[in-house]
Amino acid sequence: MKKKVYFKTFGCRTNLYDSQVMMSSLKEYDITQDESEADVIVVNSCTVTNGADTNVRSYIGHVEKNGSAKIFLTGCGAHTKGEKLLEENRVHGVFGQSEKEKIDLLLAEEKPFYNPGDLNHIDETVVDDFIGKSRAFIKIQEGCNFRCSYCIIPFVRGDARSMSEDKIIEQISRLALNGFGEFILTGTNVGSYGQGQDTSVAKLMKRISQVRGVRRIRLGSVEPIQITDEFKEILDEPWLEKHLHIALQHTSPTMLKLMNRRNVYKQDKELFELLHEKGFAIGTDFITGHPGESEELWLEAMKNAKDLPITHLHAFTYSKRDGTPSATMKAEVNGKVAKQRLHELEALINNKNFEFRKAFKGSLEVLIESQKDGLYYGHDQHFNKILVESDDDLVGDWITVSNYEVRGDSNYAKL
Repeated sequence: MKKKVYFKTFGCRTNLYDSQVMMSSLKEYDITQDESEADVIVVNSCTVTNGADTNVRSYIGHVEKNGSAKIFLTGCGAHTKGEKLLEENRVHGVFGQSEKEKIDLLLAEEKPFYNPGDLNHIDETVVDDFIGKSRAFIKIQEGCNFRCSYCIIPFVRGDARSMSEDKIIEQISRLALNGFGEFILTGTNVGSYGQGQDTSVAKLMKRISQVRGVRRIRLGSVEPIQITDEFKEILDEPWLEKHLHIALQHTSPTMLKLMNRRNVYKQDKELFELLHEKGFAIGTDFITGHPGESEELWLEAMKNAKDLPITHLHAFTYSKRDGTPSATMKAEVNGKVAKQRLHELEALINNKNFEFRKAFKGSLEVLIESQKDGLYYGHDQHFNKILVESDDDLVGDWITVSNYEVRGDSNYAKL
């Protein structure tokens, strides 16, 4: 009887994809979605913040306390925390993202090991199923050439490099044949796809849209400067989700310079207004409490945020990452103040999202992703959550919802 492996994935959609690559590469073991059955647990870690590191360590502690499964660590945290966890005998093996396609060999290692791999690797595996998912995550690139002053990710993911366009199309064609209709393009810096290869993320999406069975394409986080004229030409395409996540990180020009960001607030505002006019919901990333964020600069940032048509938010309080320029910057912001600012911003954007949903008068195109406690959960074309009450089994179905109730944190419909 084969041993059973459970995959615990932390962090971003890139990690979700990497976990699927490992599952697809696994031949000598069975996959279980029940942690209590596992003989082996692979922890695909995130290290973007101190909180992410803490969550990984806490989970490893939970496994140690509640079972005897052998633990392996991979993901971004393998490069920053892996050696220490191995020295503490908390994990049996540590391996970098580049090694994940060798998962069978790694899990069979009898001696503890540390294998960080290299940061120039490009995946060759073609994933043709996503276990437990109704949407497919497609990693189109790896790494980042930006050097934002606060960010550790380029040091654990390497410089930007793109996956083969033909491999991406092959993968999407197989997934479409297996019933997937929504594809989320992910990576470390998605908008950099195709640099130096005479292609671009816009060209790639056009090609993906021509694959039979593709119904909706969603893009992971992109930088404002990556919404080029070429990209703007596809904004009216029916297959492009009416939601774009555009990373600002801040709205104060002074803070953007301190963060070594490439975006400029005035241009960001013009771009967001253009997208809003075209009916897009707009998400963004934001960091509160970065060194140098004075009360005056925060008030400026909030004023600017109020002026922007943002509907979705992925925000953090600043987390010091050793080895980054921000880690040595002075005028540190008190943690409580940073958290208060985060909550203030969240409340603002939550209200903006509510107003956006109330103002929209059209039908919602929804992919139902899961079911819990008699309700079905899905996301519409604006990446807003909807809860659906129905006697039919809707998981994996596309539905058009014309009559629904706009509630505080989501929409609601009864079919």
